[in-house]
Amino acid sequence: MNKKTPIVLFETEGSYPYSGGGVSTWAHILCSELQDKIDFYILAITGNPFVESRYKLTENVKKIIHIPLWGVEEPVQYYDEGVPFSKQIEKKARTTRAVVKSQFMPIFRDFVKCLFNPYRDPKEISEIIYGLWKYFQMYDYKLTMKETSLWIDFKSRLVQDFKDEEDFIDEPRVFDVTFGMRWLYHFLMPLATKMPKEVDVTHATIAGFPALLSIVAKYEYGTPSMVTDHGVYIRERLINLGQADMPFFSKKLLLNLSILVTRAVYFTADQISPVTTANQKWEVKFEADESKILPIYNGVDTNIFKPTLKPSHTADQPTVVAVAHIFPLKDIETMIKTCDLVRKEIPNVQFIVYGSLDVDKDYVEKCELLIKELGVGDNFRFGGFHDKPSMVFNEGDISILTSISEGFPYTVIESMSCSRPVVATDVGGIKDALEGCGILCKPRDPQALANGVIKLLNDTELRLELGKKSREKVLVNFTTKKSVDSYYESYVKLMNQPKKPLSTTITQKSVVNFLKQKEEVSEPAI
Repeated sequence: MNKKTPIVLFETEGSYPYSGGGVSTWAHILCSELQDKIDFYILAITGNPFVESRYKLTENVKKIIHIPLWGVEEPVQYYDEGVPFSKQIEKKARTTRAVVKSQFMPIFRDFVKCLFNPYRDPKEISEIIYGLWKYFQMYDYKLTMKETSLWIDFKSRLVQDFKDEEDFIDEPRVFDVTFGMRWLYHFLMPLATKMPKEVDVTHATIAGFPALLSIVAKYEYGTPSMVTDHGVYIRERLINLGQADMPFFSKKLLLNLSILVTRAVYFTADQISPVTTANQKWEVKFEADESKILPIYNGVDTNIFKPTLKPSHTADQPTVVAVAHIFPLKDIETMIKTCDLVRKEIPNVQFIVYGSLDVDKDYVEKCELLIKELGVGDNFRFGGFHDKPSMVFNEGDISILTSISEGFPYTVIESMSCSRPVVATDVGGIKDALEGCGILCKPRDPQALANGVIKLLNDTELRLELGKKSREKVLVNFTTKKSVDSYYESYVKLMNQPKKPLSTTITQKSVVNFLKQKEEVSEPAI
């Protein structure tokens, strides 16, 4: 009998296989390099259903469970494709108002308590998440979450929570209640998904909503789990909400929801692998067990990303290359201001930014207005998508990164592998890569970044020396093989540990009561 190939449930959000970017690059490398060793199921959360794969998937990607959070009338039609329509109708028929009130409402009320205080015991939070999933395996998600009594109860508890706060000023508005319940409806949708029993390990690419299934699998089957922190999910959520144009309550609710999910993910994870040691302090702050933290750096294929001469269209012009999607976390505005300062010293300099212009079109428009305002149109341009990423960095003399938040970005080590030194903001794990072979600057400081760019463009000897050191550092520390081997070793270690379903340890009263009621009812085969 042939030995079964291990199966890993790979959980993504807004990335692989439907979008480009660093996380998708990492995911595709991992799936491709482990073709002969691991089979993958991909659970992919996206913003809408109308997406196509950006990658040619390898044969070991055996299944894709696509969960579009918006844009579908009946969510079940996507993540339950294999279930006969008749069974879906049966599920709806079972979901009566009385069932929602007696079986779902107690668990939902406990969930709302955690939502208003996301620093409750993470064991309690994770048990409630499991209870919600267990309920949705028997009853219809949409009918339950749109039940009027749920909304009324949510409003009353929301108003009471605000009144209990010392700085309470005014009651939440109808908009706040509607916003809160709508976002809960969308973000909790993964809990309506079936968890494949045959999976040996779950691997979340972010400590957020895709990892809800990791929590479920740990309780239902004892399936071991790991999570990879590229950036830190909760930190980037804080940055995004700080810039968002929405009422205070809405920001508070989304932040609380993110905190409680992250803490539950860390609590149930068997291994937490940040891509840089810089992420560890955030993980520990949100109560990750330090003994479970094992950093694994990203790696680059040095046979593909290797130094070549500049092509003819940039050969005679000082060129700074960036690879970044155009959205706020990459702080392209600071890059534009940096270009403005550099051109005053080096008039013929050109900055070329390769990356998607579709991620945040409002921000793209904002950047284009700044380019026009500063009059740097002859020196700064967006290159859009580049079909040969391994050649991008060789178009420039150096590369630049101006992000205000990062994990351990591929763009940095790819540039280094091409012997192109990098001027970058000192955020996330960038220092781990660049120290000793690049220039680090404070974020949002165009003058410091400009000084670094000018220094490298004007000093050929220094530029070549740092380029050589960059390549050498990648060859020693940041190769694809070293990174992939570490993940494979982690999978093997996790799948060989005993499976102990956490469902036997549940003490949360609402969940315990539901499970007892469920046992008394003959559960249909769905």
